[in-house]
Amino acid sequence: MNYRAPVNELLFALRTHGQLVDVLTHGNSGLDEDTAAAVLEEAAKFAEEVLAPTNRTGDLNGAVLKDGQVTVHPDLAAAFQAYREAGWAGVRAPAEYGGQGLPAAVAAACEEMWCSANLAFSLLPMLTLGAVEAIATHASEEQKQRFLPPMCECRWSGTMNLTEPQAGTDLAQVAAKAVPNGNGAYRISGQKIFITWGDHELTENIVHLVLARLPDAPAGVKGISLFIVPKYLVNGDGSLGARNNAHAVMLEHKLGIHASPTCVMQFEDAEGYLVGEAGQGLAYMFTMMNHARLGVGIEGHAVAERAYQHALAYAKERVQSRSIAGGSGAVTIIHHPDVRRMLLVQKATLAAQRALYLQAAAAIDFAHHHPDETARQAAQARLGYLIPIVKAWSTDNGTTLTNQAMQVFGGMGYIEETGAAQLVRDVRITAIYEGTNGIQALDLMGRKTAADQGRTAYALLDEAQGTAERLAAADAGLADTLRQALAAARSSVSTILAQYTANPELAAANAHAYLHQMGCTLGAAALAKEYLAAGDSGFGEAFADARRHTAQAYFAYVLPQIHTYASQIASGGEALLAVPTELL
Repeated sequence: MNYRAPVNELLFALRTHGQLVDVLTHGNSGLDEDTAAAVLEEAAKFAEEVLAPTNRTGDLNGAVLKDGQVTVHPDLAAAFQAYREAGWAGVRAPAEYGGQGLPAAVAAACEEMWCSANLAFSLLPMLTLGAVEAIATHASEEQKQRFLPPMCECRWSGTMNLTEPQAGTDLAQVAAKAVPNGNGAYRISGQKIFITWGDHELTENIVHLVLARLPDAPAGVKGISLFIVPKYLVNGDGSLGARNNAHAVMLEHKLGIHASPTCVMQFEDAEGYLVGEAGQGLAYMFTMMNHARLGVGIEGHAVAERAYQHALAYAKERVQSRSIAGGSGAVTIIHHPDVRRMLLVQKATLAAQRALYLQAAAAIDFAHHHPDETARQAAQARLGYLIPIVKAWSTDNGTTLTNQAMQVFGGMGYIEETGAAQLVRDVRITAIYEGTNGIQALDLMGRKTAADQGRTAYALLDEAQGTAERLAAADAGLADTLRQALAAARSSVSTILAQYTANPELAAANAHAYLHQMGCTLGAAALAKEYLAAGDSGFGEAFADARRHTAQAYFAYVLPQIHTYASQIASGGEALLAVPTELL
C-alpha cells in the first residue's frame, strides 16, 4: 500500500486557498515561495520513505504497557528519531524557543502528508505542538523558558488531559483536584482517560497539561484551572529529576490507531504548576484545542486521501467483467461507471476539504501576523467559523470516503491484508475526539453564527458570490449552479438565526445539516476558484484539465447534497423533536 504525497496538488491549493504569497509577506518566517515549495518536497520525501512504511507495522504491533512502561514497535521509534533529527518536530513551533516558526498554512500542508503516511505517529507531534501553543500563550516566562525549548525540539512531548470517566463533552464535571503544597506548586490527584500518547519512551520527558480544581474552586467550568504536570520533575538547571507520580495504568483497546498509546492516566499527589490565572483552565485549553481541531480535520482528510490512492491503484489493476460500452474482453474495473463515480466523488471531495483546511490555516497566519488590526480581527472571525466545518465536515466525509475506497475493492477490501480495512478503522476516531462532530455543529450554529447575527457566514457567502460571477465567463452552467447553492445557503443562515431566537432546541436539531450544507457549499466555491486558477498552475495542461474535471465532478455529484440539508433545516427539525424519547 504505497503512498504518493500529492505535492503539486498541495502547492496549487496553498497558492489558491492558503494565500501563500500574502502569508509569506506578512509573516516573519523568512521563507520565500521557492523555499516553501522545497519544504513540502522534503516533507513529502520523509512521509513516503520513512513514515508510510511504518503504518502497517504499527497497526499489527500496537503499543504495549508492561511493568509500568509503555513501548511501541522499534520501527516507529526509529521513525520518530529520524523525524526529530531532521528538524520536522519544530516546523510551526515558535522560533524564539527553538522552533522553526513556519506559517500555519505551510505546516498544515506538511501535516497532511504525515497524517496520510501514519496517522497514529502524527498524533504525537501534533499534541506536543498544541501544548507548546498553550504554554507559549498563557504560561509565565519562567515556565516558558523551562518547558518550551525541549518541547519545540520534541525532546519532550506534550499531552492534553481533559477527559475523566464522568466528564467527557461536559467538562463542567471535571473532578481532578489540585491542592497547594506551600512552595508555589500543587499536588494533582485524579484520573484522566483517553490520553493520546499519554506515556511512552520516545522522548526524555512528557509534559502533561491537566485540567483540575483548586480546593476553593466554584462548581462548573469557572472552577477549572490548568496545570503543567511533567512526567519527570525538572531541576533548576533544566536537567531531569525524580519521577513524578503520574502514571499510565491502562492502555485502551481501540478499533484503530493501534500504534498510538491511548492511556488511562492516574495522578496521585503529582507535582504540578498553575498556568496563568486560577479558573481560566478551560479557556486556556481552547488555545490548543482550536489548532488541534484543525489538525483533526486534516487527519480525517489525510486518511481518506491515502484510501483514495489505494483504491485508485487497485481499480487500475483489477480486471473484472466486460465494459458496458461493449467489447469482448474483461477490463480493469476503473472502466466501470460506478467505480469511476466512487473514485471521482472521493477525489473531488478531497480537493474541497484541502481547500477549506488551508483557508483556515491561512486565517491563523493572518490573525497573528497581518499588520492591519481590522484584517486580523476579520481573519480571527473567519478562522472561528471555519474550524468546526473543517473538523466535522472533513472527518464525517473521511469516514464516508474511506468506506467508499473499501467498496472499490469489493470483498478484498474487507480482508485485513489489503490494507483498506486499517484505514477505515483508523479514520473513525477523527469524528469523535477533540469534540464530537455534534458539538462542532452546535458551535457553528451558536457561537459562530447566532452570536454575530450571521455576519461572518454572510461575509464568506459574499466572497463566494464574487467567485461565482467570475466563473460565469468561463462556465455559465457551473456559475449558475453555484449561485443557486449560495442562495440556498443564505436562506439556511437566515432560518438558523430565526430558529435560534425563537426555539434554540429547534436550531440545535438542524445544526448538523447546517454545518454540512455550509461545508459543501464553501467547498464548491473553493473548487470554482480552482477551476479559474487551473490554467496558471504552472504544472501543465494535464494538471489544469484534472482540476477542471474535478470541479465539474464535485458540482455534479457532491454539491446536490445541499438540497437535502436545506430541506432538513427548513422543516426537518420539527419532525425530529416531535418524537418522544421513549419511542426512539
